[in-house]
Amino acid sequence: MSPASSYAHLAAQASFLQTAFQQFREEHHIPGLAYGLVAGGELVAAGGLGVQTMHDQTPVTPDSVFRIASMTKSFTAMAVISLRDEGRFQLDTPAEAVVPELARLRYPTRDSAPVTIRQLLTMSAGFPQDDPWSDRQLACDEATFTDWLRGGISFSNPPGVTFEYSNYGYAILGRIITTVSGMPYQTYIQEHILKPLGMTSSTFDVRAVAPERLALGYRREDNQWTAEPPLADGVFGAMGGLFTTITDFARYMALLLSAFPPRDDDDTGPVRRSSLREMQQMARQSLVISTRTTPDAPALVQNIGYGYGLRIETDSVLGYSVAHGGGLPGYGTFYRLLPDCGVGLVAFANLTYESPAARINDILYHWRQTGALQPRKPAPTAPLLAAQAALAQLYENWDDSVMTGIATASFFQDSPLDKRRQQFTDLRRRFGKCRQITPVEPENALRGRWRMVCRGGYLELFATLAPTVPPQLQYLQITAARSLNPAFKRTTAQVIRLINQWDETLAPAVFDRSLKRAALRSQFEALRVQYGRLRLGEVLEGDGSTTARLRLTGKNGQVDMKLTLNPQTGRVTGVIFTRPRETAFVP
Repeated sequence: MSPASSYAHLAAQASFLQTAFQQFREEHHIPGLAYGLVAGGELVAAGGLGVQTMHDQTPVTPDSVFRIASMTKSFTAMAVISLRDEGRFQLDTPAEAVVPELARLRYPTRDSAPVTIRQLLTMSAGFPQDDPWSDRQLACDEATFTDWLRGGISFSNPPGVTFEYSNYGYAILGRIITTVSGMPYQTYIQEHILKPLGMTSSTFDVRAVAPERLALGYRREDNQWTAEPPLADGVFGAMGGLFTTITDFARYMALLLSAFPPRDDDDTGPVRRSSLREMQQMARQSLVISTRTTPDAPALVQNIGYGYGLRIETDSVLGYSVAHGGGLPGYGTFYRLLPDCGVGLVAFANLTYESPAARINDILYHWRQTGALQPRKPAPTAPLLAAQAALAQLYENWDDSVMTGIATASFFQDSPLDKRRQQFTDLRRRFGKCRQITPVEPENALRGRWRMVCRGGYLELFATLAPTVPPQLQYLQITAARSLNPAFKRTTAQVIRLINQWDETLAPAVFDRSLKRAALRSQFEALRVQYGRLRLGEVLEGDGSTTARLRLTGKNGQVDMKLTLNPQTGRVTGVIFTRPRETAFVP
């Protein structure tokens, strides 16, 4: 499924989304919830569930106004990056150069360097995690904030050492935006981000929201809902004060997603695409974790960190994603973007700290595992296509001048020209004429792989080009795979049978005495737990008579198995299991 057809398929998931979020709302006793799905730059599905206000039962719609709390942080970060792009400061500038009160900070160690703007952006300034204290500071005014800064800040760590979530740090970024731009933080965000994006229903001032559109916040006490009066906006609004709608926020999600992939199109702003991508890269790692929903379920491995006002994650299901949540008295919010798929999902709830993160993740995991989400694939570049064509020519008709013309001098230092010639000659003799060449699968602009399907099997070529102009071949790996002969097929079938169900009477006939069968049995049992029942896939490498690397497929994923056979006895002398190159994480 292409990304475009994937978007159309997702647009048809409106009823699925409504059911999933309605179940979440009922399970967590949430008065009202709004949600939206962005795909291909458009809001393709949106809805409202429950009520904005309990007293008059006004229904929630995608245009209901919710406070998004800490989801505001990326707007703050975007403003900082925009001012950096204008040359107003550098990210590694000490923050005290813009906020002079910080020059009086007492650092936790004498060798601490001054806090930088980048460290404030990436939650690595050394300030302590400050939820929920900071939630109650939204209304803090500029004069009070200045007094606080002059009085100092307690550190939990020296600056630049580790990640620790700090709302205080983002309040300081708001002061930097105010000072450098010459206008209040909220005005800068309004004029330079919200207005250009057409986010006309978004504001920091709850008084500007029409009462009939405001989703009033609630808390749950003694099985009843109690209204949470909206906290006033002030200096700490930079960490979590924005009010918005699903319709408006979808425009912001589309902006962040529009930065991918890098391309030559006109850059229409309001922020450079390169800067948007910079925001969405992991700048400070937080943690790596592995969890299972049940003991027998595949592990979910997550590498989590922080970019600029955004949580950055790579996990074993969704791959690379960008997200942030928010929680304040009366509200819980969350969104996740999949830049490689061009898709984002968001939800707002009007119940104190009730995050919809788990439900959003469940929906995206379901779509990814069912194939509804398809990452875009890079197109092969002209240099890779030229290398593919030249190597195909050399396979059929070797020419020294062609080989030396496409490769760097270092290429022949690793393997001399005469050995390269002999390699291609031997392969042509063993595999015969090439019948088909598959399209290049690029890893990037200068590295890719493809297959040459021949009479005697196939060859997989993996080429890396050098940073020369024009790019030349600096590395070439050729993996040869011949079909299994009848004897090897029978042995392979027996090994897979033993993996799926150990048979002590069969094992001695299959494995050489040099192998420790108890260790093999233990490995096979672990494979069954990890992957489920395995079946044979394609031959990946080997001569098909004494060695072969084979792809095995199970319910929970794929694993590669390399078998080595004794040519005299036909018994297995070696069994090695490895992670497939295409698989970043094992179950």
